[in-house]
Amino acid sequence: MKVLNDGQLRESAKVIKAEKQSSRGVMMEDVFRLMEDSGHEQVIFCRHKTSGLKSIIAIHDTTMGPALGGCRMVPYETTQEALDDVLRLSKGMTYKCGLADVDFGGGKAVIIGEPETDKSPEMFRVLGRFVGGLNGRFFTGTDMGTMPEDFVHAARESESFVGLPVSHGGSGDTAIPTAFGVMQGFRATALHLWGSDSLKGRIIAIQGTGKVGGRLVSQLVEQGAQVLVADIHAERAKALQEQYTGYVQAVDVATIHQQSCDIFAPCAVGGVVNERTLPELDCRAIVGSANNQLAEDWHGDVLHQHGILYAPDYLVNAGGLIQVADELKGYRHERVMEKTQEIYDMLLKIYQLSSEKDLPTCRAADQLVLERLHQVADLKRILLSGVTGWS
Repeated sequence: MKVLNDGQLRESAKVIKAEKQSSRGVMMEDVFRLMEDSGHEQVIFCRHKTSGLKSIIAIHDTTMGPALGGCRMVPYETTQEALDDVLRLSKGMTYKCGLADVDFGGGKAVIIGEPETDKSPEMFRVLGRFVGGLNGRFFTGTDMGTMPEDFVHAARESESFVGLPVSHGGSGDTAIPTAFGVMQGFRATALHLWGSDSLKGRIIAIQGTGKVGGRLVSQLVEQGAQVLVADIHAERAKALQEQYTGYVQAVDVATIHQQSCDIFAPCAVGGVVNERTLPELDCRAIVGSANNQLAEDWHGDVLHQHGILYAPDYLVNAGGLIQVADELKGYRHERVMEKTQEIYDMLLKIYQLSSEKDLPTCRAADQLVLERLHQVADLKRILLSGVTGWS
């Protein structure tokens, strides 16, 4: 066994201390750098030993109002992966709220864990206390890996939760306004490309026939469209083909994006427009409910260069957001559907700006959001009496 003398011990201690300080410094610097790069206001790391909760909450921008965004539970392999995801998603919510014209900013929460095995009522009650401690700066609800029933437990600790079951005061299935919003996207796109918003005779390829995609199939058939469908559960697509004989054709989920069609509608996973799929697309437009359809922002530039019209997904799928935001006012279904219908006009505005300035539609949408943020920031320069907190 090697024995170190006092001088060697002190020198080793200095090295270890320096390494720890360097590691801590780099870590903190990286988090703040990431926040600065993406414009985030606040990132909160939450841990509770007994329940096993490990969560990150990111608040991107509260210019337009309190942050609003879902809470997803994913077995991230690393904390960095979870942090990257929550930063990306929360920034996207700022843009989504901006285009949907709701008075909320962007936020998101992630829980690190396996939804099937790690969930517990205690975990979500703990989350409720952490979110409640933000005193109304952040509202959240269901997302990937979480269900409305999970937040029934969280809502016992805070009123900052939306999308609860109807039996607990929630607004119900968000797929209804989401599908309605995508239909507005189809119609606006048809008007821009072909001079009429009728979908009769148009070929629409739907990737994913779950809650939203399945509703879209039935609504498109009612409009007289021809629909190609694909799903990872092939039997689901086959059932739709049998139900709507002559109007719906089931195709392979691996090749749905390659089908010759008028509109390709990604309604399942994100990142479907990427370096591999770009050369294989055979459509005039992409309009769907999936989040983050572009694997990278520059893929939107490539679509523009090749004359494929892209409807920014964070606008087209905003119906669900509009519904949960309305819960905080006192939910009214008619008001939600009326607001969701405005997606039609906003998308036409984006298409017009894109044409006038030769901008990719994703860049045109971002420009409109930034303009709205500036307008709201300027509006809030006018002081409202009684809210300063001054004594």
